[in-house]
Amino acid sequence: MTTDSKSVDDSPVCLTLAPVHVSSLARLFDRLREAGAEDFFHPHPLTAQEADDRAKYSGRDFYCVMTRHDEVIGYGMLRGWDEGYDVPSLGIALDPSMTGRGYGKMLMNFLHDTARKRGAAKLRLKVDRRNQPAINLYRSLGYKLEEQSDGQLIGFLDLPPDGPRQNQ
Repeated sequence: MTTDSKSVDDSPVCLTLAPVHVSSLARLFDRLREAGAEDFFHPHPLTAQEADDRAKYSGRDFYCVMTRHDEVIGYGMLRGWDEGYDVPSLGIALDPSMTGRGYGKMLMNFLHDTARKRGAAKLRLKVDRRNQPAINLYRSLGYKLEEQSDGQLIGFLDLPPDGPRQNQ
């Protein structure tokens, strides 16, 4: 009998953010703050209250989590629809201990698929020019990045309606 060293339970899963994820998302926010991630990821405060607010959110914007062993290890969003934008802004944050495993790409592809299903033809994102791992990820997925005067890069990705995902 052979055993697979990597069980199905080891594979992360992307899910729509729900109230059941609040405490685990709050713990992720704690880990992100401790690692200094707020320098690069700051769409809202990384607090337990914000985790609760996002989990109770109802509107057109979209929030999701990536879980592994029932613990939130990633967080993602598509925002701007509530404000009337046709091109949503994408943002992700990954537990610092989980980087380098392809999980960021998996979370991005989940958000790309979600945006496509919701009718988005294009996505945008911003990234600090000092955040080289994120820049490398975004470029590998086909984002075209342009310099901004505020120390940020702005990126755009065209989403083909029913086409294959970029660089799975």
